[in-house]
Amino acid sequence: MSEAEPVAAPGAPPAPHSGRFAALVAAGILLSRLAGLVRERAFAHYFGSSGVADALKAAFRIPNLLQNLFGEGVLSASFIPVYARLLARGEEEAARRVAGAVGALLALAMALLVLCGVLAAPWLVDLVAPGFDGDRRVLTVSLVRILFPGVALLVLSAWCLGVLNSHHRFFLSYAAPVAWNVVIIVALIVAATGGRDVESLARIVALAAVAGAAAQLGLQLPQALRLARPLGFGTRGGGDALRRVLRSFGPAFIGRGVVQISAYVDQLLASLLPLGAVATLGYAQTLSLLPVSLFGMSVSAAELPAMARATGASADVAVLLRKRLGTALRRVAFFVVPSAVAFVALGDTLGAAIYQTGRFTAADADVVWAILAGSAPGLLASTLGRLYASTFYALQDTRTPLRFAWVRLVTSVALGALFAFPLPRLVGLEPQFAVAGLALGSGLAGFLELWLLRRALDARVGRARVGAREGLRLGAAAALAAGAAWAVRWLAPGLGPLPAAALQVPAFGGVYLGATLALGVGEAGVLWRRLRARAFGRGRRA
Repeated sequence: MSEAEPVAAPGAPPAPHSGRFAALVAAGILLSRLAGLVRERAFAHYFGSSGVADALKAAFRIPNLLQNLFGEGVLSASFIPVYARLLARGEEEAARRVAGAVGALLALAMALLVLCGVLAAPWLVDLVAPGFDGDRRVLTVSLVRILFPGVALLVLSAWCLGVLNSHHRFFLSYAAPVAWNVVIIVALIVAATGGRDVESLARIVALAAVAGAAAQLGLQLPQALRLARPLGFGTRGGGDALRRVLRSFGPAFIGRGVVQISAYVDQLLASLLPLGAVATLGYAQTLSLLPVSLFGMSVSAAELPAMARATGASADVAVLLRKRLGTALRRVAFFVVPSAVAFVALGDTLGAAIYQTGRFTAADADVVWAILAGSAPGLLASTLGRLYASTFYALQDTRTPLRFAWVRLVTSVALGALFAFPLPRLVGLEPQFAVAGLALGSGLAGFLELWLLRRALDARVGRARVGAREGLRLGAAAALAAGAAWAVRWLAPGLGPLPAAALQVPAFGGVYLGATLALGVGEAGVLWRRLRARAFGRGRRA
């Protein structure tokens, strides 16, 4: 099925087509994720899967909790729906006041929490990485204290993202993290040429992360202030709109906290596994989150402001949301199904091509492959779940996703502990591969959350699905693509990581696109027409 035109509720301004906005978000995310992959490759080269790498990964994860709690996820659920709806109604003065009030509250909260985080760093490390001791623990505490001030800058950057997205300025807000990554990469490479030991390099990386956060905020702040001007930072004058944001903020904060707790439990359990488990889990998650960010986040980020602008009768709004959601689900599934299959079939090639250099060995790449394969079953659930949750946020309902996030957390912890500890010993799996069980448990729990979200939303707006026939066609095409990639591997054995990836990945992508075109998948036709238009357009300009 081709992309459907969005339907506006009567009395509302026409809803913008989300395809172009999603493409802008995806382009920004792609640039930032590619920069993130380069950063991770640099980490792998200089730190490998050593104890210092474990400390660095854990240290980045701990202050990230504040960034994710107060940042994009919570603001998307609380601030953007209210702000975007005020703009849609033409209430620009009220929108300006609520934006200033939210910005002021965030700045105050960050100042207090960063101070507490710096002081409480030793206890935070013990809480999320109890398996760390000795020098590894001391280094982690030191890195956390350095990193915390940068968190405030990144949260304010997320406030800018909320303003920009509500005004349909998507590319800059999602491409801005490139600056953060570039500062870290350059600092690491320059410092490494001076012959410093790995612990000194880790501290330089932490300092560079704070400088990079300032650069990321500096890129977005001028445009955000221009769009929301005249902006007065202060909590007075927010009125009912601010109260609606704050009412939604609490459940969204807790719900986002549940998601983060799940990730932190994975790290906690990984810290109890053999040396290097925390580092390899982090390297693998950078890859596994790529399709979630590129497709799930890009589409949901583009849809949320448009959905939130819907006004009119409840039945008309439900029709609009259901149609937009159905189109978005099909678009996401088209890209995520092959991504999951590729992680299983080509995870070793991808892990080695991206990371295998310097201190990162082929054995480390095999562990990354195992984690990617473990995460693959839950990949589709995670991305589709974002869309269903965003639809609830557009309805200004943050409590329903919160309830189901708790269910996912409990299930994920139980399954992760089972798959990472007793099960590997029972089946004779080598200890370093046990970390893959954490990813598998989290992914399976995601399916339960998706089912609960979908069932609850059906009762609100009606049934929106990726059809069974569509899913079978996508799965069959992805399986054919995996077979083609394996045939290339068999015909050209013994290649190094980069040449192998250069042959296998295009074979996978080309066969998947051809197979979906042959099977009549609508999204494949849309993609093919866009590719042809761009290719012929460049040819004519030349």
